[in-house]
Amino acid sequence: MKQSLIIALDFPSLIQTKQFLQHFQSEKLAVKVGMELFYQNGPGIISFVKEQGHDIFLDLKLHDIPNTVKMAMRGLATLNVDMVNVHAAGGSRMMEAALEGLDSGTATGKKRPLCIGVTQLTSTSQEQMNLEQNINGTLEDAVLHYAKLSGQAGLDGVVCSTHEVRRIHEHISDQFMTVTPGIRNEGGPTHDQHRIATPEQARIIGSDAIVVGRAITSAKDPLQTYLDMKASWEGIRC
Repeated sequence: MKQSLIIALDFPSLIQTKQFLQHFQSEKLAVKVGMELFYQNGPGIISFVKEQGHDIFLDLKLHDIPNTVKMAMRGLATLNVDMVNVHAAGGSRMMEAALEGLDSGTATGKKRPLCIGVTQLTSTSQEQMNLEQNINGTLEDAVLHYAKLSGQAGLDGVVCSTHEVRRIHEHISDQFMTVTPGIRNEGGPTHDQHRIATPEQARIIGSDAIVVGRAITSAKDPLQTYLDMKASWEGIRC
C-alpha cells in the first residue's frame, strides 16, 4: 500500500459505506476499515469492500498480551486484507507475536498482510503525552523510539504524523513505511487532530502513504475532492 492515498471509511453501517463507495465505481481505492465499521458489521464488511476491488488497511490497533495478539492476527490474516496494525506500546514480544500470527494465518502462496506499529496518535499533544501518559521528553523523540522498536521487531513500518517522517527514515530506513493520518486540505478543519499536514506537505516530507477521512467522506463531492487530493499527493498539481 505504499504511495497510497487511503480513505478512512469511518461509517457505522454497511449501507452508508455502500452509498459512499458508489461515488468511486471507476476508481480502485485504498481504504481504511477501522473499529467503528468493523466492530459493528464484522468480517462481512471486508468481504464487501474486497468484492469492489479495493485494497484494505484494517485499522484495529491490537494491543494485548503476545499470545492473544498472535491468535487474533492469525484470524485476521484469513480475511485477505492488505495491511493491519498494532500498538507499538505493546512491546517487542507482542509485535513479534503479531507477525508470527500473520505468517501462520496466511495461506500458502499468498503474501502476508503488511503490519505496522502505531506510535503516538495524531490526536495526542505533547502536553497530554507528558502529563497523562507520564512519558517525558518530546513527542517526536517518543515516536522515533516506538518506530525503532517496531523496526527491531520486524514490522513493515509505523503510523506517525508527518512531523516525524524524516527522522524515522533517517534513523531506520527509507524502505521502512511511514503511514501518516491527519491529512487535510489547506485551511480545512482540524477536528480532533493536533499534528496535521496537507497532501502536498506529506509528499514533500517523504510520507509513504497518507490517510484521509472526513476531508473526503464529508465533502459535498467526495469523488472530486479525492481526485484533487490525490493529484496533490502525487505531485500532478499543487
